[in-house]
Amino acid sequence: MGKAGWDDEYDAVVAGSGAGAMAGALTAASNGLRTAVLEKTALLGGTSAYSGSAIWLPGTQVQERAGIGDSSEGARTYLRALLGDGSAAHREAFLATAPELVEFLEKDPAIEFEWRPFPDYFAAPGRLDLGRSFVPLDLPAERLGELAGLVRPPVDRDRAGRGHSASKPMMQGRALIGRLLLAITATGNGAVRTETPLTDLIVEDGRVAGVEAGGLRLRAKRGVLLAAGGFESSAALRSERGVPGGAAWTMAPAGANTGDAIAAAVRAGASTGLLDQAWFCPGSLMPDGRAAFTLGFRGGLIVDGSGRRFANESLPYDQMGRRMAAAEGPFHLIFDARSRGLPAISVPPLMPDEQLASGAWVEAATLPELAARIGLPGDVLAGTVARFNGFAGKGTDEDFHRGEDPYDLYFTGGEPAVVAVDEPPYVAAKIVLSDLGTKGGLRTDPDGRVLDGADRPIAGLYAAGNTSASFTGPVYPGPGIPIGSAMAFAYRAVQDMRRNHP
Repeated sequence: MGKAGWDDEYDAVVAGSGAGAMAGALTAASNGLRTAVLEKTALLGGTSAYSGSAIWLPGTQVQERAGIGDSSEGARTYLRALLGDGSAAHREAFLATAPELVEFLEKDPAIEFEWRPFPDYFAAPGRLDLGRSFVPLDLPAERLGELAGLVRPPVDRDRAGRGHSASKPMMQGRALIGRLLLAITATGNGAVRTETPLTDLIVEDGRVAGVEAGGLRLRAKRGVLLAAGGFESSAALRSERGVPGGAAWTMAPAGANTGDAIAAAVRAGASTGLLDQAWFCPGSLMPDGRAAFTLGFRGGLIVDGSGRRFANESLPYDQMGRRMAAAEGPFHLIFDARSRGLPAISVPPLMPDEQLASGAWVEAATLPELAARIGLPGDVLAGTVARFNGFAGKGTDEDFHRGEDPYDLYFTGGEPAVVAVDEPPYVAAKIVLSDLGTKGGLRTDPDGRVLDGADRPIAGLYAAGNTSASFTGPVYPGPGIPIGSAMAFAYRAVQDMRRNHP
């Protein structure tokens, strides 16, 4: 054991390996700080690796290259309209940091981004109908070499215990994590420790001086950054804090995101906020009891436990999830042969034969028969579908206005958003309230410093991503703001370490 009982010594210790953690680690390592990345599981990337990797960082050189008319001022208008001014300091820090962060990242030859259309989620001033988020370019696996095996594979392969496909490049979230890993490794200052769960913080003289992780005591001379996800995989914590949905239905990787980092910080005096909140989404129930993130509905209708519609099914997924949380289930997506399979995108993809064999999907020749098989009143379900089909004939959803927003039409391939369900056999797919992670956690200031109960920063302790309480509160403004805000505040946290803890 080393000096003063430490097993190893770093300038910065980062708990977690998602997009925020890796961006923070790269910021530290590229500035000459000896940096440790601690990952609880055997693979890097967390839920970020499963994601489509949209990054909502407005007003940057990426949007400028694309010529989409984005600006920090436009994003400010949009965020203010959605969030008010209660989190103005965080909003302004986020907006000021986004261009600087992206310039820093793109200076590294391993990191390349491009804008792709994906609408902002609310019809509010400052919105861009084609969106302002961007994504990493695909990454040939050979560029990573042996490091490729460290990156968490796509969710379907990961859940099946398989690695990456050797014939395909790393795409989406895997490309983002892979590119950040390449960049960190190239600095020569970053050490990545997998299967090293953080169990506690070490406090000396009123300052967080290091961590206990994986049976080791690791010193952090400049600071500890907690970016290890939320607590979505803990059924007990979800129940205690009133988070709707269920631990079995979250999209978090198995064995991850059980709130360990938040709990360690609370023991060190940290305060928390938004603990009942998550980034919600509909999920298609799978044969193993888990859920597939489901979005982009281009057909069918969703009914509640009474057999009636209760929302515009084409809403952005967090908004639809919140409608589900306020309604009474169970929920079913009703579709027909016209759809030729699930009329939506699911992550992971669903196999119709497996879904039907497991009972997660039920098929019938008539709507009354379908209703009987799923426990709904036949006359109510038939009436709901008939009314929906009437809207399809008119081209107007008089109940929930499906198809009137650019987001509703984004996934339809130019077809109407409301399509009749009238070609048997009919299918009912079980839909559950899933999530992409909790969004409540440690309260922080705009530099990512963790605050105690008196709003004082805890020296040496920082948080970002879902380990922290999101500055967007219960709102999900646009695609990629979980990743974008995690990266921005992790970057700010490390810059504060550099300025104030030499």
